[in-house]
Amino acid sequence: MKKRVVVVGLGIFGINLVKELTKSGVEVIAIDKAKEAVQHVRDYAAKAIVADGTDPEIMNAIGLREDDLVIVSFGEDLAASTLITLHLKQMKVQNIIVKAPNEDHKLILEKVGATEVIIPEKIMADKVARSIVSPNVLDYIPLSEDYMICEIAPPAGFIGKSIAELQLRNRYHVDVIAVRDTLTEKIQMIPAAGFIIKDSDLLVVVGRGADIDKIK
Repeated sequence: MKKRVVVVGLGIFGINLVKELTKSGVEVIAIDKAKEAVQHVRDYAAKAIVADGTDPEIMNAIGLREDDLVIVSFGEDLAASTLITLHLKQMKVQNIIVKAPNEDHKLILEKVGATEVIIPEKIMADKVARSIVSPNVLDYIPLSEDYMICEIAPPAGFIGKSIAELQLRNRYHVDVIAVRDTLTEKIQMIPAAGFIIKDSDLLVVVGRGADIDKIK
């Protein structure tokens, strides 16, 4: 049975989420009590439903499955986000991602059963700040408060040298876990020590954020 993603709450974040997931081939069910919001995604979602997502009877009628991934996007309405998270937990939905406006709301939502809580504004602020501080860091995935996986453009001094020559682990405490060639889009996983870095390569590295920042 194909896995589904259910998006509840169609503000700007929810609408764009539905569109991007659908473009990636994911089956999406979109729910909002505002008819106008639902109309924005009816050409994208497999099902676009005008309904109140906080009503457990409606959610049951929709036919949620335990293996569905449900994303709750109610903005700053903590009461609604908390209520639907509780209902989803009671329905034994295993994966519940909830959008929150701040850390206080995040703590509450985690307590009532959210599998993951995201703060989009914080994520975007972190990305913008990192792009300013370290312009060669193109994208990153936080692993913990200190560690992350980053895709970086190699500094000019790296070009034409092997990974062994650069001694990234000894000099920066950073490991190269993959290299992506931007010309061919080929990815070399766990490149050998003798791998020579080209100017078309992007390095995927793992390490402490502070150490990665040192690679200028």
